[in-house]
Amino acid sequence: MNPDPSRYNRQALVPAIGEAGQAALASARAVVIGCGALGTHLADALVRGGLGFLRIVDRDYVELNNLQRQILFDEADAAEGVPKAIAAARRLATINSTVVVDPVVADVTPANIESFVKDTQLILDATDNFEIRFLINDAAVKNNLPWVYGACVGVSGMVMTIVPGVTPCLRCVWDEPPPPGMNPTCDTAGILAPAASVVAAMQTVEALKVLTGRPEAIRPRLMQIDVWTGRVDAFDCGQPGAGGTCRCCAQRKFDHLDAGHAGRTASLCGRDAVQIPSPGPVRLDFARIADAVRPVAKSAPTWNRYLLRFDVDEYQITVFADGRAIIKGTHEPDVARTLYARYIGA
Repeated sequence: MNPDPSRYNRQALVPAIGEAGQAALASARAVVIGCGALGTHLADALVRGGLGFLRIVDRDYVELNNLQRQILFDEADAAEGVPKAIAAARRLATINSTVVVDPVVADVTPANIESFVKDTQLILDATDNFEIRFLINDAAVKNNLPWVYGACVGVSGMVMTIVPGVTPCLRCVWDEPPPPGMNPTCDTAGILAPAASVVAAMQTVEALKVLTGRPEAIRPRLMQIDVWTGRVDAFDCGQPGAGGTCRCCAQRKFDHLDAGHAGRTASLCGRDAVQIPSPGPVRLDFARIADAVRPVAKSAPTWNRYLLRFDVDEYQITVFADGRAIIKGTHEPDVARTLYARYIGA
């Protein structure tokens, strides 16, 4: 479907975009990894702006406490427990039906990340942990794809655009992910919705520079924003390769990407919950599992084509079609694994 040219008139009037930039955006392809506060703002802005194709990859489902800052969801999505990628795509289709949105309900791992990014021109980071960001960095550098790092917690956030071979990569700035407990999370520091809006807005501007063919406007710097004080700092990140010492972009060693298939059991940011990775390439029979757990479930299990949910004791168990699960009611991986084995299988 060809959009009415007047739809993007105000954006095309901006000299930095112009008619040529708008046309480039209409044929551009991007992927957003993560569909929480940053991801929903990014997807909303790019779809409204006329991006040609957007893939949204997210592992989670909508909950009531998401609605404070995640702008593509509503109370009905939370009540239904719709996967975030699906709910976002459904909402975006009502905003701009001319944009192709490809929702993917999955956990990003070394085994699948390249399949999500290789047919796009830009990766947008909307995740909540450094482990996935370092994986994104490896996949981006290996496949020569620009990406925009974004992070937000409390009242502050950071943004950095990475263009392989042109700007420093993430490992030029941080050689390794910080150890657990060293950085605040939304679970410990909370998050102010306007902080996410500001960070995502800056990420979107950086994305437009790449997707409209204006790479000369990109600066190799890390932006840090505090929305409460209004302070904005920009840090020069130096030259790509960190003088030849960067294992990723200088030495072409993709440690995080080469880690193999194995997913990880992980506590989820802002949630009393643990994610159990998929045991492998499986497709679960939700009806069979529902029948098996019905005698011990607190109420009748519910499911749709994407997930099955049931409550046992003080735990809420959500199982996805590929075998991945989120166990709510504990932050202990061992407890979560025991529950998974007991009710889903080893």
